[in-house]
Formats: sequence, C-alpha cells, structure tokens
Amino acid sequence: MKPLLVLTNLPDRETAERIARSLIDKRLAACVNILAPCSSHYPWNGSVQQDEEHPMLIKTTEARYPALEAAIKAMHPYELPEIIAVSIECGLPGYLSWVEKETGGEETK
Repeated sequence: MKPLLVLTNLPDRETAERIARSLIDKRLAACVNILAPCSSHYPWNGSVQQDEEHPMLIKTTEARYPALEAAIKAMHPYELPEIIAVSIECGLPGYLSWVEKETGGEETK
C-alpha cells in the first residue's frame, strides 16, 4: 500500500463539497479536507488570472489514484484542473492503515 495526498482546487465550496462526498462514497478517498478559500494567480489563455479557490487535500492510495483522477476530471468544472499527487513517505501507521482500509485495501489492486 502506497498512500498518496492529492491536491486540487475548486472555484466554490458547494462544488468542493459535492466532489468530496462523491469521492468518499465511491471509496476513492478515505478523507477529504476542504480548506479555507485562497487567492490563486496564474497565466491562462494569454492573461494573468486571479481567482478565489477552495483547496482540497485528498487522502487515498496509489492503487485508487487512476479512478480518483478520472472521477475528479469528470466532475471538475475547469477545462484543465490541477490534480497533483504527492507520495506520503511517513505517517502514523494506524492512520495510513485506515486510509488503505477505507479505500478498499487489497481488493482494489
């Protein structure tokens, strides 16, 4: 089991909550944190954009990542959503075992 932390940003809290619930219901994520809004600045289509976004921290496993990525892309309102997965190298063993259990454990491989 290789735990992952997946990051994405949503344009509003309602969409973030809808996606979070769907990921949990489908057992693609064990936990989703929706953070306070932040100000994002980035170039897009020839101009610099500034938007308020709601960051999400999604705990999953490497085995569930492909389905999680596909689910986020299908529900995300952006043309090119930020979806970044970071390996979790260390963590409380009990918590990491819980992440594996809640995302289906060995049965998803």
